[in-house]
Amino acid sequence: MTLELRNVSKRFPGVLAVDDVSFSAPAGEITGYLGQNGSGKSTTMKMIAGLIEIGSGEILFGGESIRRDLMAHKQRTGYVPEEPHLYAHLSGLEYLTMVAQLRALPVKGSAERIDGLLRLLSLHSDRDAPISAYSKGMRQKILLAGALLHDPDLLLLDEPFSGLDVPSALVLR
Repeated sequence: MTLELRNVSKRFPGVLAVDDVSFSAPAGEITGYLGQNGSGKSTTMKMIAGLIEIGSGEILFGGESIRRDLMAHKQRTGYVPEEPHLYAHLSGLEYLTMVAQLRALPVKGSAERIDGLLRLLSLHSDRDAPISAYSKGMRQKILLAGALLHDPDLLLLDEPFSGLDVPSALVLR
């Protein structure tokens, strides 16, 4: 499904954060969204993810406006923010189990999926350690696993390589 932004803008009090952005990202392709610091990339990502309201313009996914059914759009989207905000007292396994429960994934299938993602991202041996003990890269990987858990149609990664070690960055690529 193609992602398309048409003349998207976002204004916060006294600041034009995103100004008339338009682009198309075809299904099955990796699309980079580049710009200077403070140019509105993260704000744009949050609008695409449905986390903040679109100021003006339109965001289409699969030919339909995400505003038509924002909840359904969020259900088929995986999002990894630039800064990892996690429940530090939970272990990585507990966090991913919570994400699976919040997404109402079947218990049996989600346990297998969690195990596979933890192994893929080299976190399996640290799965029971509290997230507070994780490095920034490990936190990024737990967020990535959470975003991939439900096999999303659209995966949004804001600064995806920030804090990742080389082997993990290669797995992500």
